Amino acid sequence: MAPKLTSRQLAQLAFLETVPPKLDRIRRIVEAMAAMQVDEVMTRQLGRMLDEIKAGAQAQGFGAVAESAGLMSTLSRRGGGLQMKVRGLREMLAGLRTNLEGARRLATEPVATAEDVGS
Repeated sequence: MAPKLTSRQLAQLAFLETVPPKLDRIRRIVEAMAAMQVDEVMTRQLGRMLDEIKAGAQAQGFGAVAESAGLMSTLSRRGGGLQMKVRGLREMLAGLRTNLEGARRLATEPVATAEDVGS
């Protein structure tokens, strides 16, 4: 019998399905930053996307994902050298992807019910 997921896990999976397209967009913006093709509008858009991911992750109980997205958002808004921003954002994006995999694994892990424990 297939493991049943709770309604919370289904909501978490629904949130996690919306994140990969945003990560692709974030990667494209970071690469455009590296090529010096980013204006202020794209930088603000990057910060807003990261804030959306952070808020959604906090609402679903994914602390590590929320923290990674929050740090990336802070770095994207920070002053300083563009090369430092690009390198930091690339490294943090890799960490965010890792945290998302862990969150997906957590959301798909079957929960032991009273029936499972009793038998």
